[in-house]
Amino acid sequence: MVPGGTGNEGGRFVNHGADNTHTHTLSQGRNLSHGIKSLIVLGLLGSMSAALGLISITSGEDGGVSAAHASPPPPPLATTLFSAVEFTPVSATPVRHSGELKSRQTLTELVTNLGASPSDAAAALHTIYEKELLDPRRLRPGVKAETFIVDGQMRALNVKADADRNLYITRNMSGGWSATELKARLTPSYSRVAADIETSIYDAARAQGAGDQQVVDFASAFAYDVDFQREIHRGDSFELVYETFVDERGHPVKTGDVIYASLDGDALTRSFYRFAPSDDGVPDYFDQNGESATKFLMKTPINGARLSSSFGNRRHPISGYTRLHKGTDFAAPSGTPIYAAGNGVVERASRYGGYGNYVRIKHANGYKTAYAHMSRYGPGVRAGKRVRQGDIIGYVGSTGASTGPHLHYEVYIKGKPVNAMKLKLPTGRKLVESPEMLKEFIARKAEIDGIRSNQGARLVASNPLQAPPTP
Repeated sequence: MVPGGTGNEGGRFVNHGADNTHTHTLSQGRNLSHGIKSLIVLGLLGSMSAALGLISITSGEDGGVSAAHASPPPPPLATTLFSAVEFTPVSATPVRHSGELKSRQTLTELVTNLGASPSDAAAALHTIYEKELLDPRRLRPGVKAETFIVDGQMRALNVKADADRNLYITRNMSGGWSATELKARLTPSYSRVAADIETSIYDAARAQGAGDQQVVDFASAFAYDVDFQREIHRGDSFELVYETFVDERGHPVKTGDVIYASLDGDALTRSFYRFAPSDDGVPDYFDQNGESATKFLMKTPINGARLSSSFGNRRHPISGYTRLHKGTDFAAPSGTPIYAAGNGVVERASRYGGYGNYVRIKHANGYKTAYAHMSRYGPGVRAGKRVRQGDIIGYVGSTGASTGPHLHYEVYIKGKPVNAMKLKLPTGRKLVESPEMLKEFIARKAEIDGIRSNQGARLVASNPLQAPPTP
């Protein structure tokens, strides 16, 4: 499929101001993709055929009905698809309205603003919701939609669900709606960004074309090693390589994962390669020696919070009794996301006495973490669910025995509560302990280094990493 982007050659353009919608008259010269063009007209022709008829019937000399005379045979399908717009009578030329979803706006409201009746908008969108082609609860501002109006009635609707995916809904002859999912054929490629830091990594990376997500991924790889607020200095340098995807015309459509990240500075000089071992399929960043960037547990499973109460004996602010405070409290605004401190399985996700809304996760090697006083739980969090480090498991609140919004965070080792702030956390995975996985990593590392070299990186010679002999 060719994406459903459109131009305005040969048509007219009307700006509707605050609605951020546009109206275009489709004409022979429109720059619609062939796929979208064909579907529009096939839908229109289907409706017209009911009125015009596919055969002609004439009266015989005896006043009866003679044999039906077949209409001229239809052109080949390919001809129909690529010349349908030219075949359509001027009176049936659809008018296209386009717009983007705004904050606090529903998709039904947007489609209605684009010229559809409320009932048509709801019925057409129900078709893609029913087929689970789109989840209305996960829509974000910026989603684009196009309506195609004929004689004041919506005949087709196109929703750009993703950068590479369009949902096309057409009215059929019976007045119902049919949905088609159109996916672009994307070709993977790579982009490389490397620079000295003048103000920040963010500014330097964005100046060279990297997106926000690539900067976030880069920061995540180094999150356990570097304080980006205090340990990055002018003159430090960095490099990152990330996936890009282009359509059939070579136009960039979307970006993917950062596959390589390196930092050379006063605080740290280290490089990471993105790799998913086949034995667990979990992607992570590994340094050139095959050691994971990820530590076993996060000390602070929340961002932007203030440590308000430490582990140890204290007088409880509500009961007045002095007793062991088994965790660490982080004060933060209600609704602040709370993250799983490590990979594991949710043991409990329910109301739990004075803890209020509570989640407990079982990790490897006898470790457990607990999170209390949450306002609500994260998407799909329930007992038995497997979570990964960094997944949102809930949001800050003040449920249970609490005097204000905060996260109460506990860490247990073999059933005993420990001080998370003083805990010497196990390091992440070391591939040298899994010879077969190390072999896979060595091959992937060489592949990524080859991509870097093709993108202009000057590779520094180093001692080759070798997998230990298999016993």
